[in-house]
Amino acid sequence: MRSSIIKTMGSLEWFLLIFLSVLWGGSFFFGKVALSELRPFTVVLGRVSIAAIALNLMVRATGHRMPSSPKVWAAFLAMGLLNNLIPFSLIFWGQTQVSSSLASILNATTPVWTVLLAHFLTVDEPLAPNRLGGVFLGLTGVVIMIGLDALQGLGLNALAQLAIVGATVSYAFAGIYGKRFRGTPPIVTAAGQITCATLMIIPIALFVDKPWLLPMPGLNVWGAVLGLALLSTALAYIIYFRLLPAVGATNLMLVTYLIPVSAIFLGMTILGERLDTRHFVGIGLIGLGLMAIDGRILRIIKT
Repeated sequence: MRSSIIKTMGSLEWFLLIFLSVLWGGSFFFGKVALSELRPFTVVLGRVSIAAIALNLMVRATGHRMPSSPKVWAAFLAMGLLNNLIPFSLIFWGQTQVSSSLASILNATTPVWTVLLAHFLTVDEPLAPNRLGGVFLGLTGVVIMIGLDALQGLGLNALAQLAIVGATVSYAFAGIYGKRFRGTPPIVTAAGQITCATLMIIPIALFVDKPWLLPMPGLNVWGAVLGLALLSTALAYIIYFRLLPAVGATNLMLVTYLIPVSAIFLGMTILGERLDTRHFVGIGLIGLGLMAIDGRILRIIKT
């Protein structure tokens, strides 16, 4: 694995990375709006089912074909579980208790878990000293944001934050697992995993949420679900699988450091959310941790 994001990414990859961060940053805003009238599993169902329809139509329109091999679909199933079903469910449940801004900051710990897991699960991404220091800084930032007092009491708010952190661990597993799709067209991989995620969430949403008992949501909620499905999922995962084989799991997960910028902006300007001082301290430590993981701090020191 090449050692730094600067060496592995050209101008196109940088543009796609920034664009991806905007799409995923918007998902926290869209999710908060959707959760105002819908339950978490129902939001997941709306997000992945609409995205699955859009992606499968795009597969046909672009002349690609979905694979018929059961082995490939088993891999899609695992990817849908790790990259969609588990993290989407945990994050949307977490957002019923915490702001979209804080959720996006906690989501920025994904590279920390990716570095740790990649050390044990891959042979080409070892835990070098700079990455170990970055992991320590990132984890310290998470603890500060959640708060030691909250962890001792483990109230509902703390559990919600831990659920979002759990989602980032699932994303990390997905980033490592997803490297096996190298050579598969990004749109096919995206369609396969989202289709499998849809099939898995349907019985859960119907059994747990019973969405037919809820009142018809307003236009703003429908708009948020469409934004989640078409922008933050369908389009985002085409870009995700375009970048993954080119830059690797660890480097791609650095996108989560850019996500809070758009999520915090939307949350504070439109939803009126506010963050405590400890949250800014935490994101600062996470940022330093990611710079250490990336090797950027070492380059700055040497110069």
